[in-house]
This record gives sequence, C-alpha cells and structure tokens, in this order.
Amino acid sequence: MNDVSIATPVPTDSTSHGASSTSTAEARRHPRLQAVIFDWAGTLVDHGSLAPTQIFVDAFATFGITLTLDEARGPMGLSKRDHIRTLLEDDGLQAQWRARFGRASSDADIDAIYERFMPMQIAHVGRYSAPIPGAVEVLAALRGAGLKIGSCSGYPRQVMDVLLPQAKADGVWADHVVAGDELAAGGRPGPFMALANVLALGIGDVRTCVKVDDTTPGIEEGRRAGMWTVGLSLSGNETGLTLEQLQALPDAELAARRDAAARRLTASGAHLVIDSVAQLPRALAEIEARMARGERP
Repeated sequence: MNDVSIATPVPTDSTSHGASSTSTAEARRHPRLQAVIFDWAGTLVDHGSLAPTQIFVDAFATFGITLTLDEARGPMGLSKRDHIRTLLEDDGLQAQWRARFGRASSDADIDAIYERFMPMQIAHVGRYSAPIPGAVEVLAALRGAGLKIGSCSGYPRQVMDVLLPQAKADGVWADHVVAGDELAAGGRPGPFMALANVLALGIGDVRTCVKVDDTTPGIEEGRRAGMWTVGLSLSGNETGLTLEQLQALPDAELAARRDAAARRLTASGAHLVIDSVAQLPRALAEIEARMARGERP
C-alpha cells in the first residue's frame, strides 16, 4: 500500500509539480501573504470529489441519458447549472438527447436537469463532508500564522448550507464562503467568487492572496483574480479517487496519475502543484520566497 503523502522537493519554478508534506509545527508567520482562498470538495473535504460527480451521473440517468463518471468530471469546478450546460454541449451526450427526445436540448432542459440534480445533491452531500487528511491541522496552522481563510465552491448555496455545519463540526471552516449561485456576475472560471472573498475579508492587494483548488476552472479563477494559485493533483477531481483507492495504486500508476493531473493544473495556470492540502504550508513558504525575490503572480 502506498503512502500518498510522499515527500518531494518544494518546487522552485512555475512548472514544478511537488511540495513536501508538512505538519502544524512547521507553520510560520507569512509576512507577505494575507489570505488563502480554498475550494471545498476535493480540496478541504470529500477526497476524490465524489459527491458532485456521482449525482450528475444519477441525475442524467433519470432522463434516460448515460453519463460516465469521467464525463461528469470534465467541467468540474463550474457552477452546477453551467456544469450541466457544458455537459450537454458534448457531441455524444447531445446525440443521446436527440435520440431520446427527438430534438436538441434547450435551456428549459438544463433547468429541468438542474431541478432534478439539486434535491439529490442536497440529500447526499453530507455523506461526503469528511475532511481531507491534513485539512484541519493546516487550517489551524494558517490561522495561527495570521492568515485569513476565504473559500468558494461550485456548489449552490442550498448545498453549502448542508455541507458547512457538518464540515465545521469536524474542524473545517472558513472566515468567508461564496457559493456558486450567489453572484450575478457568475462563477468560475471568472474571478468573481475569489474577488468577493477579497472584499469580504478586507484584503488590500490581490497579489497577497493564494487560491487553492483541485480543478482547472478553479485555478483559472485564481489567475484571473490576480492571485497566486496552488493546484491539488491527488486529493480531488483531477484524479477522482478515495484515499483508500489512491493508496492501493501501484507506485508507477500513482506517479503517472500525479504527473497527468499536475500537467493539466499547470496548463490551467497553477503556480505550484502539490498532492493535497496537507502539503500547503511549505508551498506557501515557497510562494513567500518567490515574492521576496520580486516575483508576482
């Protein structure tokens, strides 16, 4: 069985893919950073980002449309209505829809799938609220280091209202939360949710913020907001496995999955890519070092 928190050198350039694991004792004050803004599923809770993925499959199935888990993961990070819209733009799914209903899908169909999806997601999200290993300790360390904790999600507010109290009972909470359906400007990959955190937390410079996310739209969100970005290669959507499944992989397959996920996250703009949130403090230390050298996000 593999130890997924394999220590590797902290990267020194924007294309490196690893950072060493850490503990609360390694936290330090970050004089140049003010806030870290986290995603939720696959980043702080729900290892593998399983809750939204399976529900998309189940919701489409109620309309007689076959959607695979890999297909469901494709647009992950978008708000859930935009996620459904993007899925229906796929040629294969659109062909299924035409065969089933004799016409192309419409905005009304997107609404209908979303309305079917929502109660299913609300009913099941609590089953996937367990913290990702290291999340509780890292959040406590960041607060101890004087950093503010923001967050945003592709989940709608109704889903977050179920998830948040359960996560907080387990030690995972943020100073501010923005849900995927709350802003008139829209969600990811736009910068709006990240910037709403900046306003709410009273941050004076977006360049002192770090966006942490397991999806490519979430990384794009941070870059468009002018922030440093850290991608998570193994704990979330890009790999899509529970911790137990991940630890059971042969070493070669684990390395291949890590590298593939890191390439996608780096291509979307991640400054650094690490395995999971457990490794974040040393990644932040690397960002601090790069800021000291005069680098900007």
